[in-house]
Parts: sequence; C-alpha cells; structure tokens
Amino acid sequence: MWAKGAEEALDGQLLPGDPIGGIKQWYEQSVEYLNGVISLVRGDLTKLMRGSLVALITIDVHNCDIIKYFINDNTDSKKDFNWQMRIRYYWDDLIGNVGNCRIQQVNAEFIFAHEDLGASFRLGITPLSDRCYMTLTGALQQQLGGAPVGPATTGKTETTKDLARALGKCCVVFNCGDNLGYKFMGKFLKGLAHCGAWACFHEFNRINVEVLSVVAQQIITIQIALRSKAAELEFEG
Repeated sequence: MWAKGAEEALDGQLLPGDPIGGIKQWYEQSVEYLNGVISLVRGDLTKLMRGSLVALITIDVHNCDIIKYFINDNTDSKKDFNWQMRIRYYWDDLIGNVGNCRIQQVNAEFIFAHEDLGASFRLGITPLSDRCYMTLTGALQQQLGGAPVGPATTGKTETTKDLARALGKCCVVFNCGDNLGYKFMGKFLKGLAHCGAWACFHEFNRINVEVLSVVAQQIITIQIALRSKAAELEFEG
C-alpha cells in the first residue's frame, strides 16, 4: 500500500498536476500512520505482537525518511532513480491463480517467497543499507551471489539477513573454519538447493585454499543450473 500511495503521489494522482504537493501530502499521511502504530506499542501487548509492531515501525520510519528525501530533492516522477532504487512491493493479480506479491528494485524483480520467519526484528535501514540491497538484488537477478566487504562488526551479515527477510526468504548463517571439507560443503549446498533457502557464510576466507577451489566449482554448478532454469542438475558433493 505504501509503494502504491507513493507512486500515485509521484504520478500526480494524489494532487492532480502537482507531484511535489502530492509527495508532501503523502509524507503527512505516512507520519500520521506511523504515529498511530507507535501509540499501539504503548498498550498492553504480548511479546509476539510487540515484536511485530517494532519491526513495522522500523520499516515505516525508513519509508518516511524516503518521502522526506524526495521532498528535499524535488523528486517528481516514479521513473526517477531516487524511487527506482528502493525495494517496492506490488500485488500482481496475473501471477498464479490468485495473484502474488511482486518485489522490484531497479531492474531486479522477485516473487515474495512467503517463508514463515515469525515475528523477527528488522535492522535499522540507512542509505548505505539501500545501496547494499541494490547491489545484492542486482546480483541475484543475474543468478549470482554477493560478498559484502567491510570492517568487522559493521553489520554485513545482519544486512544480508535483513534483505532475506524483506524478500520472504529463509537465510542460514554458517560460520566457516579451516576444518571445513568439500564433502560437508557439498551436502550443505545440496540442502540449500533443495529447499531454496539462502546461506550467509561467515568468515568464508578461513576455508583452506584447496577446499575453497572445490567449493567454488560446486557453487558455479548451481549457478549455471539456475541460469538455464534446469529442473535437475548433476551435483558432485
């Protein structure tokens, strides 16, 4: 609903002929909605409900920041890169028999995976997070992986997990070590391919070079199968 309302404002549908005015009006509506959700948190809630509302507030705060940025930057079209670079959710009635949620960011397009992740928390979203998401979704669109690089404890793993939540995917974090063998990695990758989950390999550089070369070949085999949209693949793990 938020993406639809923002696009209507940028198209001049909210205020005909005045997209900037429409964006300002949509910002006021978004802040009003956010304040309403915040007031609910102050009530007597279960742990599950409170966790869900906190995650919703985190997303809504970021959405308000996006609209405020549009106002300051005079963004007045949904074709503007400022809007295209955001993760946007649309309901598409043409997908499947009853429709489905479609996710877009720049040229990347995905179908929401609907994985039951529970009332998990959401990481605070910053402009740097948006750029990381944009890079990773661009790689995923080409059936590739991503390798966020940066100093320790800066949120690389959590950012990857948060993107998985945004796409409705299960993300398994695995701590690598020098005792890791190619046979175990083969079994691990086969399990991921079977269930369609993501994996975030923490400290991937700790794997021995001899094992790493075999693992790289295993990953390439899966990527080739994804690009060719093969239903089955011959995988030697």
